[in-house]
Amino acid sequence: KMASSDVPSHAAIVGAVERLQPEAINILSELVKRGSTLGNEAQSGVQEYVARTFKDLGLDVERFPIKLEDIQKHQGFSPVDWSYEGKENVVGTHNPSSSPSKGRSLTLNGHVDVVPTGPESLWTTPPFQPDVRDGRLYGRGAGDMKAGVAAFCVAFKALKSLGWQPASQVYLQSVLEEECTGNGALACVTRGYKADAVIIPEPFPWIVNAQLGVMWCQVKVQGRPAHVLDTSAGVNAIEAAYYLFSALKELEEQWNAAERPAVYKSFKHPINFNLGKMHGGEWASSVPCQTAFDFRVGFFPGVTVAEVQRQVEACIKDAAAKRGLTYTIEYSGFQAEGCEMDPKGDMMQLLGKLHKEHTGEEPKYEPVTCTTDARFFELYQHTPATCYGPEAKNIHGIDESVSLKSLQDVTCVLALFIAEWCGLEKISQ
Repeated sequence: KMASSDVPSHAAIVGAVERLQPEAINILSELVKRGSTLGNEAQSGVQEYVARTFKDLGLDVERFPIKLEDIQKHQGFSPVDWSYEGKENVVGTHNPSSSPSKGRSLTLNGHVDVVPTGPESLWTTPPFQPDVRDGRLYGRGAGDMKAGVAAFCVAFKALKSLGWQPASQVYLQSVLEEECTGNGALACVTRGYKADAVIIPEPFPWIVNAQLGVMWCQVKVQGRPAHVLDTSAGVNAIEAAYYLFSALKELEEQWNAAERPAVYKSFKHPINFNLGKMHGGEWASSVPCQTAFDFRVGFFPGVTVAEVQRQVEACIKDAAAKRGLTYTIEYSGFQAEGCEMDPKGDMMQLLGKLHKEHTGEEPKYEPVTCTTDARFFELYQHTPATCYGPEAKNIHGIDESVSLKSLQDVTCVLALFIAEWCGLEKISQ
């Protein structure tokens, strides 16, 4: 793609990234400081910071609100029971000066929402005070996935620092709600943003070739209140909730034992149902009369959300009937289909080649047992998409951290990828 003989060498690009490592750490730290948990995204100021960073890169920046009416008719939509007040995406667009553009266009997408921290007392340093020690940066969201956002910003900046820029369109997308719905990335799709390939630097130090579907579900079980002196007169709603979830765990085992896509063959137990939230009861000496529990269901690519709902509902109905339990089921959060990506595609192969060239290690093409925003681009835009990013520890756990060496390596590979995939042109003075 690079016609001109004086385009920067791979070594020059790597050198530019290495020189910008302090800036990468600074961007990552600024992002982590802004505690962008669900419901706090606007007040955290995280998207304002991203918009400034994109502007500093010379991109055309669009900040737009995520509106339910724009996305709720779409197949990929996940329903919510919370407000979208103040929720926005930020997209930075690079348009090449040469027209028509020489190379292929690219979207680099990342989410800046983070999961809750758990008890802060368990953290070595506070979760929203970024701390660098032993070559790692600690903080909630450091790995998942604020480092990835820092990586693609710095990859773009490294090329510009050499006097070059992509010779085709590049979109940097900073989205919300990857951790609960994916509706942020969906809003970019419905707004018409589309490129020839998508890379999401989620904290997987390999090239993702499949992801599971994920569904969130809430069940409310009715008990019958009674005084503890005669508990047999009542139905304990907390015990009933455990009973229903144990029936769901049997369904989980059936799904793991059944036929599965070849890409998941080597996994011992890829499908997981997680009992993630529970509240019920109001008095130690009363039989609790209502309990609500929220759980997460994983399922294989190729299975529809409707089919998963059908099987889950049938399982609960069957178990509840055996004990005469009354319950309701609601869906809020992920209703996300799984998908497989073609590892033989141009984007996947070039990414692997550049990973090997830079790190000296063979690229690994492997699936994940969770979901990512890659599904929107693959399933609904038929655009090749993958995740490939820095090595992180304890994502969603205590003392989350990301390797700064790995962050630099991923940034190098992304910069090299932009140069080859998009082509480069001299920045006109």
